[in-house]
Amino acid sequence: MKIAFFDTKPYDKPSFDKYGKEYGVTFKYFETKLNEDTVYLAQGYDGVCAFVNDTINEAVIDHLEEMGVKVLALRCAGFNNVDLKHAYGKIHVLRVPAYSPYAVAEHAMALLLTSIRRIHKAYIRSRDFNFSLSGLTGFDLYGKTVGVIGTGRIGRVFIDICRGFGMKVLAYDKFPAEGLDNGDTIRYVELDELFAKSDIISLHCPLTEETHHIMNASTLEKCKKGVVLINTSRGALVDAEALLLGIKSRKVGAACLDVYEEESDLFFEDNSGHIMEDDTLARLISMPNVIVTSHQAFLTEEALENIAQTTVKNIVEFMETGQCQNEVMV
Repeated sequence: MKIAFFDTKPYDKPSFDKYGKEYGVTFKYFETKLNEDTVYLAQGYDGVCAFVNDTINEAVIDHLEEMGVKVLALRCAGFNNVDLKHAYGKIHVLRVPAYSPYAVAEHAMALLLTSIRRIHKAYIRSRDFNFSLSGLTGFDLYGKTVGVIGTGRIGRVFIDICRGFGMKVLAYDKFPAEGLDNGDTIRYVELDELFAKSDIISLHCPLTEETHHIMNASTLEKCKKGVVLINTSRGALVDAEALLLGIKSRKVGAACLDVYEEESDLFFEDNSGHIMEDDTLARLISMPNVIVTSHQAFLTEEALENIAQTTVKNIVEFMETGQCQNEVMV
């Protein structure tokens, strides 16, 4: 089986080569993203492998179908970049539903601790032998209330980490996890109560029409003054302009972002030698109480292994049986 692999990064190849060899799948690696201009590269391949910032719209899907490509293997959990309705009956879309919930949840906590304890500022100071403690005062996590929106695997791991710090948890999910709510330290509540009572809010939900800009001007207004916002899920869960205004008005005390709604042409690339044309992102990064990482929460050795193994198994399972348990249905 030959698979065209788009948006390749150096850290992708070792694991995919390993499992490709094991299962008889050959990958052709392309550094370019999959979109209308590059889809022709998939000519002659049995399938394509894509990532979060590839564009799989109507035109791309139609071209893939015309070229006889049968399967689109996403090496990620999210699929909001795929026009699933148009793909139905044309191409089969497979995904990796879970690769390492610990990787993402631990990164969310790392961002939170870095932010509230000013670790990034202390590191920069000490590199210049400045050991002043002025402006480095943080706050304890113990006893604080964290609102967790989305209690899938990642959300539940993050809750476990927070409980380890002695935090109280308010959770929201359209489909609550059975047995999670203990009526005391972990409670399911409606969103308005979560907004009003949480000192920290962490997003762990998928991007859908319902969750698009779940954090916006209106919902931020319902939050506590000085709330800390964490987003390691999907960029468009947060209205970036509203967040910027919330920071400037001091409503938002800090923001920890591993994703950004307009990241597709920026993240995963070295833009250090270019002028930043995205004014909103530039202003967010310039804020002293904002930490932005480049969609790296998933990037652990364990997660990369799991992503590669599951993706390859998905491809093989579909090619051999015409079905796959990880196929995305409309």
